[in-house]
This record gives sequence, C-alpha cells and structure tokens, in this order.
Amino acid sequence: MTEYFPWSADISVGIEEIDAQHKVLIHIINGIYQAIVTQAPRQTTGALLEELVQYTHVHFAVEESLFRITDYPAYEGHKAIHDQLKHQVEDIRAKFQRGEIVADLALMDFLKQWLEHHIKGEDKTYVPHLLQAGLAKKWAKTSWIGKIWGK
Repeated sequence: MTEYFPWSADISVGIEEIDAQHKVLIHIINGIYQAIVTQAPRQTTGALLEELVQYTHVHFAVEESLFRITDYPAYEGHKAIHDQLKHQVEDIRAKFQRGEIVADLALMDFLKQWLEHHIKGEDKTYVPHLLQAGLAKKWAKTSWIGKIWGK
C-alpha cells in the first residue's frame, strides 16, 4: 500500500500506547489515500471516513481520561482543541456523505496537516506531565483499543 502519510520518529510522543493510537489514525488516513488513488467505490471512502471519525472520538477520550486521572493543568484547553478537531472531521464526513465534497488530494493534505499539527503542536506538550505523574512510556500489555484496532 502506498503511504501518503508515513509514520516517522518526529511525530512520536514517546509514550508507546499513544504512539500506537496515532499510528492507527495515520493508517486510516493512508487508507483514504489508497481509496482515492485506486478509485475505490465511494462507499469505501465513506466507510474509512466513518472509521476516522469513530477512532478520533476513541483516541481523544483516552487522552482526556489520562488528563483527568493525572490532573493535567491544561486539560480544558486541550479538550477544547479536541472538540474542534472532532467537529472538523465530523463535518468532512457529513459533507462527503451529502456529496458536497470529494475525496481528493486537498482533503488528504488537510487530514495530514490536521493530525501532524495536533501531535507536534499539542500532544507533545502533555507528555512531560503524564510521565511525571507516573505514566509509563511502555505498557506491559496491549490496551483494549490496540486489541480492537490493532493494525
């Protein structure tokens, strides 16, 4: 499969579970790209956009749970950013379903920038707090999310 958005060390936050979840998001985005370049049926792209919406909700819920458990001082601000990003990806899905937008390279650029900017610009800021609060960089077992979406 051609990767539009390859995983790279510069987008790693250094916490294995969070990186694994980010890799799933990247995998879904790459799946959308693959659907575009192979001219897959519209329903295939729609299903991938639905998966992106659903997994975005799950991933953000995990992060926000970690923030609450560790009393992250920037929780409210980070959650507001999550809410905005969820709205954006839900809006893309809805517009695609209504036929108002097509899956094209402009959409791919947006999705890549959306995730890359969030990881590098927002997610990396919470890592020192989570580690100081005792979150392990490497978890002994794969989380339930990893078992369900493990790709």
